[in-house]
Formats: sequence, C-alpha cells, structure tokens
Amino acid sequence: MGSAHGWPELDYEGWRDTAETLHMWTQIVGKIRLMLTPWTNHSWHVPLYVTPTGLTTSTIHQASRQFDIEFDFHSHELTIRDGDGQRRSVALRPRTVASFYEELLEQIAALGFSIRINDTPNEVVDPIRFPEDSIHASYDAEAAARFGQVLNQSVRVFTDFRARFLGKCSPVHFFWGSFDLAVTRFSGRRAPPHPGGIPGLPDWITREAYSHEVYSCGFWPGSAASPAPAFYAYAFPVPDGLGGAQVDPTQAFWSSDMGEFFLPYDAVRSAAEPDEVLMGFLETTYQAVANLSHWDRAELEVPIGFPHKSA
Repeated sequence: MGSAHGWPELDYEGWRDTAETLHMWTQIVGKIRLMLTPWTNHSWHVPLYVTPTGLTTSTIHQASRQFDIEFDFHSHELTIRDGDGQRRSVALRPRTVASFYEELLEQIAALGFSIRINDTPNEVVDPIRFPEDSIHASYDAEAAARFGQVLNQSVRVFTDFRARFLGKCSPVHFFWGSFDLAVTRFSGRRAPPHPGGIPGLPDWITREAYSHEVYSCGFWPGSAASPAPAFYAYAFPVPDGLGGAQVDPTQAFWSSDMGEFFLPYDAVRSAAEPDEVLMGFLETTYQAVANLSHWDRAELEVPIGFPHKSA
C-alpha cells in the first residue's frame, strides 16, 4: 500500500468508482457543515480538514450543542460525535449514495440534531440527488486508505509552504465540491469580477471566492475527464505571460485549456526526494505569479521559522 518515503501509488483508473462514490459522500458531509456554519470569506466555512486517518468537519454547532463528523479511512467508518460524549457511526463499505445518505441522517437525528441540506451535488455534470443515487456504490478500502495517506503527505508540504507567507492565506483545506486539497495566498489587492460558469456553483459564490488576487495550489486526485492525480497551481487574475514562465520540475507543464500549471503526482511519488520536488513546484509557480503580477513580495513573504517579521 505504502512506499519507502510515504507517498503511495494512486492510480485513478484503479480506484475511479470509489473516488466518485467518496466524492458524493464527502459532499453530503460537507453540506451539513455548510448549513450549520456562518458564512466565512471565500467559502472557508465549507471545506473539510485532513486528519491522520481521513477527513473531518471540525466542530459544528447547532444552538448550544455541538458535534463533528469524521471519515476514518483506516477503520472504514464515518463517526459522529457530540459534545455530551455520545457517538454514532456509519460503515464505509460498498453501498449506494442513497443508503449512505439515509443512514447518516438517521444517526445524526438519533443524537438529537435536526439537519436539512440541499440534496443535489455541486460542481458535477448531470448531478443525481443523493436520495436517488444508486449509481455510485463502490468502496475499495485499500484505495481509500492510500488516498488518505496522499492527503496527509500533501498537507505536510503545503503547511510548510503556507508558513513562508506573512500575508493573508487560507488554511490547508479540502473542498468537497471540486474534491481537491487547496491552500491559497492573497496579494491583498481587489481582483476584477470572476466570469463564473462553474457547473453546479452559483456565480455569486465564485465571485466572492475570487474577490481578491490569489495564487492557489493544491492536489487533485483526478476525474473522468482528466484521469491522472496531479498537483496544480493557478492565479486569478492570470497575469500576462504566466503560461510561458519557467517552473520546476521538468515534468511540470502549463495547460492552456485549464489556465493553470500541473505536476503529475507520479513525478513526485517517484522522485528520490518527493518533498523537495513538490516544494520546488509550489515555490516556482508562486514566484512566477507574484513577479508577473507585481505582488509586494518583501512585505508578504517570511522565512520559515522566523516569527519576528511582523513586529
């Protein structure tokens, strides 16, 4: 399952059915957090967070009570815990989205919480309402555990990268709509209105998310349209000349169709020093964006481990 340096194999075609099912399961859990959490700038109230064994909502409040929901890709169960010490679980196994959805809401109700969500998936083509989805019904336990391990390795490097920036920066978080891990740096300047047009995502949400200039990077496990896991980096707005910028490593490339840089996951996994290869991709793509967009790098950057820059 693993590898000598902790970066496991993750062949999209090999776990495609599980990935598509898990995407829908994370959407259900993410929508519960969304409905019960106050709106936070750039939709930062929406994502899930990586744990040692999977993904969590973090604490969710309803009135004076609280609970959280966590995917565990090692014990293969979804756990709901409340502030009174009660616990319920839903098995992660081959089962339909409809079955998962029904049991999860039942278990949450058994803890005394009242939940109602928009039961149509976001950011997917031809969405199927959760209670009606009998198409997605796969769960490969070993593949899910590998996915969790990739997320943890990626978070470790992204967290080091995030620590080198003094300006506004997002947490390292997992967006269930697009099913990817991301961290975003901000220049501090307003951006022109985003054109929107993302399937299943209202344009006003996209425009709020990109209200200010950003450099964003992350990990994407692949999709039917692009069946290869990869790290990515992009800017909004896209500065002139970004596609022609020189970035590391040599396996990184610019996609004109997507308007962003990609680095195949296997280029990191197969490297002698995976962390250094990934950090090189993050640093060089950021520098290309910051330089071409004329960010005030002297004010925004800080050496890692130095807490005195803001004094």
